[in-house]
Amino acid sequence: MDPRDTPGYRLHRAMSNLNSIDIDQLDDPNRKRLAEATALLEQVGLLTRPGASEETDATVDS
Repeated sequence: MDPRDTPGYRLHRAMSNLNSIDIDQLDDPNRKRLAEATALLEQVGLLTRPGASEETDATVDS
């Protein structure tokens, strides 16, 4: 089985790629974009983990 077919692989790769960016070399607008993208991926990660649909107190702010 190809590991890329496992649930969450692309999410993990996206987070890994974002975390590997050297934010010290970015300007302020790009730092903000990176922070927003990371926060969104973390929220998606919470929603896609096993059993997330069974939790009743989970909320997502838009």
